[in-house]
Amino acid sequence: MRSGSFTPDAAAMLEYIRSAGVGRINLMEVCGTHTMAIARAGIKRLLPENTALLSGPGCPVCVTPPGAIDAVLDLARREEVVIATYGDMIRVPGSKKGDDLALRRAGGARVRVVYSPLDAVELARSEQGSQVVFLGVGFETTAPGTAAAIEYAAARGIKNFSVFSMLKTVEPALRALIAQEGFNVQGFLCPGHVATVIGARGFDFLPRDFGLPAVVGGFEPAEIIRALFLLVRQIEKGSPACENAYPRAVREEGNPLALAAMERVFEPRADFWRGLGKIDASGLGIREEYAAFDAQRRFSIIFDGGGEALAPCRCGEVITGRLDPTGCPLFGTGCTPDEPVGPCMVSSEGACAARYKYREVD
Repeated sequence: MRSGSFTPDAAAMLEYIRSAGVGRINLMEVCGTHTMAIARAGIKRLLPENTALLSGPGCPVCVTPPGAIDAVLDLARREEVVIATYGDMIRVPGSKKGDDLALRRAGGARVRVVYSPLDAVELARSEQGSQVVFLGVGFETTAPGTAAAIEYAAARGIKNFSVFSMLKTVEPALRALIAQEGFNVQGFLCPGHVATVIGARGFDFLPRDFGLPAVVGGFEPAEIIRALFLLVRQIEKGSPACENAYPRAVREEGNPLALAAMERVFEPRADFWRGLGKIDASGLGIREEYAAFDAQRRFSIIFDGGGEALAPCRCGEVITGRLDPTGCPLFGTGCTPDEPVGPCMVSSEGACAARYKYREVD
């Protein structure tokens, strides 16, 4: 895509980015949808050499550690269990190459792809002799829907439905990322989808606590360009703030109904992240009131630590902005969408998948 393909305003913003006196800067997007949209539009190609755009821990599937996947694969062995999951999780490997839910399904495990948590509840209704376990993966974007499904099942007495919560929250992860040695990011393109739930003010901590510019952005190419322009302008002026460049979908206060549903069903707990390790209060555990719908309690699922990634897969470095996907020795050779080694190549929002699919225009 050429800058002439944009509106005059977007072209002017690109020109501002190119001419801004900011030195060498790194900007980070924290949303897998942004990662794919940026690659699809070839936006990195339009930026000046001194402005790098890095991928952060914004792909829910990618940040799920191998230990959690191993626990899911163990659960799939149980004859009474039906695993209900979003499609992206089917081919995510655990700690053994090639071992994923697709392989388990081929071997007889009952694995069903669903499009929403409520689909999993309806599956439980139709599979009365089985235990349907929904894999709750995602950030604040998907957590309210999962909470609603648990409340729905509880209100209707559906006892063969439970959730394996691998849900996570964004703020603790970004705090952990910023605290890492060698962190070198000057501004964040914040996830519009998450912000529809937690609000633009959910990212106020970035300028307040760290002096880092933050802009909540939309997903069309011109919207992304505007968000990057606002970030560069903040950096040039030395005035970090949290700006909402996606007002058609995001309010300052977020979605009170969605936040209330999360609060009723979930509580913060420590959780493991690929590339970041264990982070306090970064996961969403199911509250005691809904313990009957907690798959980890029901099936005594325990995994200590995040597990070991498949060597030499470097997905953990990719999703923390320390490595471009092409820097992984497996990229495009030992790891492709047809034969993926790590989740960054599996997920439709993965940085490696985006880089591979759009490598000619990125």
